[in-house]
Amino acid sequence: MSRVKPAEVSFYLDADLLGLAHVLAALRPDVTFPGDPGIVIHKRERPPCPVLTPAAKDTEWIPVAAQNRWLIITRDRRIQEHRGEIIAVRESGARMVALSGPDARGTFEQLEIVMIQWRAITQLLTKPGPFIYTATRTSLRAVSLD
Repeated sequence: MSRVKPAEVSFYLDADLLGLAHVLAALRPDVTFPGDPGIVIHKRERPPCPVLTPAAKDTEWIPVAAQNRWLIITRDRRIQEHRGEIIAVRESGARMVALSGPDARGTFEQLEIVMIQWRAITQLLTKPGPFIYTATRTSLRAVSLD
């Protein structure tokens, strides 16, 4: 009889990527999202997400993701202009990748960006926060937190 072990969650997908979150969370036990009820996948049990609703404000869920040391994946083509989100990332020590550009509109296009940049994104798990990177099909670039 095989034993189920706890999953180590590493990635949090924001509410604006719920379609992509459902795809990735069905494939990987290390991905969670707001409202995730938890699941057993590949003999790993992912617990329910402590962010209970996709309606949670940035100031509520960003510190939760930072406290859990999750790498946040979100969609925000103008992240540099959203000072409140940048401040929340900086103050909580969060680590974030924002899918950006016209290619980040639909779930399939978002999946394409994540898959193309996956190795570079996973390398960010070893980097301490706070930071924000933007990801497109062709680039992964740091955003100034100043």
